[in-house]
Amino acid sequence: MRYDLVIFDNDGVLVDSEPLSNRLLAAHLTELGHPTTYEDSIRDYMGSAMHRVHDLILERTGRRLPEDFDEVFHARVFAAFERELRPVPGVTGVLEKLAADGVPYCVASSGSHERIRVGHRTTGLDRWFEEGRVFSSEDVGRGKPAPDLFLYAAERMGVAPERCVVVEDSPLGVQAAVAAGMDVYGFTAMTPAARLAGASQLFSDLGELADLLI
Repeated sequence: MRYDLVIFDNDGVLVDSEPLSNRLLAAHLTELGHPTTYEDSIRDYMGSAMHRVHDLILERTGRRLPEDFDEVFHARVFAAFERELRPVPGVTGVLEKLAADGVPYCVASSGSHERIRVGHRTTGLDRWFEEGRVFSSEDVGRGKPAPDLFLYAAERMGVAPERCVVVEDSPLGVQAAVAAGMDVYGFTAMTPAARLAGASQLFSDLGELADLLI
């Protein structure tokens, strides 16, 4: 293995949550008078922390989202997770391979700790990610595209940034990993390869990942 730590993004890489959450986010913003399509949500918010939604809406409209925006949105997302969420195809095999080879790994997500835990519990991935392997943008001051979250995860896992590889599916996540001085493998299942152009390597099937990391 050429790396000492594999850092996974969560949404869209471990759990197939991006279609669910972006559909609900677009609908919620539209209800509140900010017309947003699913494609708009994917383009503007995929891979970001919730503060980016607030910041962009304020910047574009001069209006703040309601104080209960996050609470209402997350309630809808968690309900949808319980009904529909699945692991990304191929992810279990990758985790089994890393564990068998003794390769350290963790998750570093723009989502809240609660969102990560709900998604992992629903999909059965919680058995692979005990508390010490889970990092959220809640743990740092700035979410992606700032490098803070990935640097924090590497520090907590005791690995130098240059010995880490990040697995990401969003342009913001790729930017954050590059800014952190880490290699990044871009997962193109939902994102056009051109939007992940800063990645060290691109792949479209998570089942390929374990072999690519060697």
